[in-house]
Formats: sequence, structure tokens, C-alpha cells
Amino acid sequence: MPDNRTILPTALYYATAAAALLIVMLFETGVLPQGPLAAAGRPAEFITGIVMQLLTLAVIPVALRLFKFRRVAAHLAAGGSRAACLWTTVRIIMLGVPLLLNTLLYYLFLTASFGYMAIILLISMAFAWPAARPDSGGEDQQPDTQA
Repeated sequence: MPDNRTILPTALYYATAAAALLIVMLFETGVLPQGPLAAAGRPAEFITGIVMQLLTLAVIPVALRLFKFRRVAAHLAAGGSRAACLWTTVRIIMLGVPLLLNTLLYYLFLTASFGYMAIILLISMAFAWPAARPDSGGEDQQPDTQA
């Protein structure tokens, strides 16, 4: 049975994926117009692309190694499941916000690089699955006492 502290990160994980899928469905079915910013000019697309590339490249390694940082590891060791819930939520937000932005910007500018970055972030989210206790390494399991 899942711990109450894993419900929020798990719900946020699925909500992020569902929101990205909803964005795709709304644009692909024609409910929202595709490419309204494509005519805004190359400078807007260039600046937005550079900012999102830098954000994506910075966020992925930090989010995937978040539990290895000394301060976070110390907080996880001292705080238990409450700290695990907090830092797992932070990790999912770090990957989810750029994912949603890149997905939206792909359809607004119709530039493939935003789509590629969204796909990379979606794959990265598979490595940030919300666990019961990311620092436990199986320690929270009860030993088998049957003899």
C-alpha cells in the first residue's frame, strides 16, 4: 500500500504527463490554432529557443542527481518520508515545468527543437519516478522472521 507521502508526487507526476498529452490533443485536433507565433519573427523564436535549451540542459542533470547533493541527502536522512515527499515533488516540478513549456512552445512556434526538448524531458521523467523513500535502498522493508 502506498505511503500517504507518495500520493502527492505520484499525482503530480501523472498530472504533468496528462497536461502534456492534453496540450498535444488540443493542438492536433484543431481546437487551438497551431503556429500563431511563427509569424512573430525570428528574433522571438531564437531568444525563446536559446532560453529553453539552456533551461532544459541545466534542469535535467540537476533533477536527476538531486538526491546526491549533500544538503538534500542530509535533509532526506533527517526528515524521513516528509522530506522525501518534498524533494520528490521538487524534482518532478523541475522536469515537468520545462516539459510543459517546450510542448506548448512547439505548437506555438512550430519549431522542431522545442518538440525534441519535450521528448528528452519526457524520457528523463521516467528516471524520476516517485519512490516511497529514495534514500532507503530497501532499508524500509521488514525482515523476514519466519524460521
